[in-house]
Amino acid sequence: MLIPSIDLQRGRIVQLVQGERLAVESTDVEGWIARFRGHRAIQLIDLDAAKGEGSNDPLVARICAQVPCRVGGGIRSLERAREVLDRGATHVILGSALFVDGAVDVRFASAIAAAVGPERLIAAVDSRGGRIAIHGWRTVLNISTLDAVRELQPFVSEFLYTHVDREGLMAGTDIPAVLAVRNATTRRVTAAGGITTNDEVELLEGLGVDAVVGMAIYTGRMRVPDVAD
Repeated sequence: MLIPSIDLQRGRIVQLVQGERLAVESTDVEGWIARFRGHRAIQLIDLDAAKGEGSNDPLVARICAQVPCRVGGGIRSLERAREVLDRGATHVILGSALFVDGAVDVRFASAIAAAVGPERLIAAVDSRGGRIAIHGWRTVLNISTLDAVRELQPFVSEFLYTHVDREGLMAGTDIPAVLAVRNATTRRVTAAGGITTNDEVELLEGLGVDAVVGMAIYTGRMRVPDVAD
């Protein structure tokens, strides 16, 4: 399944290369919502909240009211997770908050799963050189992506695996790395980072993996199939 991505920064839709350099920006939020309407899932990330530089809460709520969104960015507490779900998110995506002192924070993962249900939680395992990267990919932990997946599996329904080394470069993702994650868990897996063609989306679908695509869509490199409501 193709999952279009909407990244928000200062009230605009943006696409960043390697999480840093601005490559695409658009103020036509309603236009992109209309284009993505009918898809079973949209990935919606609040980059300002993720960086601790404010939030786009009203815009997140507006988008969630129109299309089904899994929402991430700056969700570091149970209270914040509940707020995001109350604004209409179908799922919350947890990233950096799942790690503390260089390891999986099992206590936090267990507590939030007990409170909102594992079925509404997606763990973001962002990988740089095969290791977990947090804090906007600036901090690389001494824990392998696969070990993190195995530890977090009891508490979530899905893993969002981002291959940071390919993110925003439109050079294709690392299929063997994605497959290793797929084989490490019984939970659903969604891949992101460098996915550029519909053929690649179909290849991942054949492996039982969903595909998040942003840059290739916004630059016109990939065609988004029409989806009936």
